[in-house]
Amino acid sequence: MGYVTLLLAAMPLGHALAFAALHQALFGLHLGMAFAPNHKGMEMPDPDGERWGHLKRQVLTSRNIRGGALTDWSLGGLNYQIEHHLFPSMPRPHLRLAQPLVRAHCHAVGMSYAETGLVDSYRQVLRHMHEVGEPLRALRVE
Repeated sequence: MGYVTLLLAAMPLGHALAFAALHQALFGLHLGMAFAPNHKGMEMPDPDGERWGHLKRQVLTSRNIRGGALTDWSLGGLNYQIEHHLFPSMPRPHLRLAQPLVRAHCHAVGMSYAETGLVDSYRQVLRHMHEVGEPLRALRVE
């Protein structure tokens, strides 16, 4: 209610509706761009295969995004996706501090630890989406 009240107090109804629609669209785009690079295209457990433990499930199905303070801020700390999934209640600023420990542990137990740059993460996501969409494109009636 506070959001609606503020909008209606600050601008005419038409402008408020346009602003709210644009705001929600951009917010959805931002959320999609923050969540997609962390999981899409990552290994998934075979439902009929080996049962994965917590560590394996969280590490192998997630991808971290390298970057500095701007990446931390724009992705809301989700660039440390592996640590976020292993320690969901850990405060966001501490995920960065846990990363070297988690990476070292993964290396010690022989588990891969996926980390890449932001642009490469989107490239991997788009490549994966293209691959899984191939059967649908083959079915197109021309």
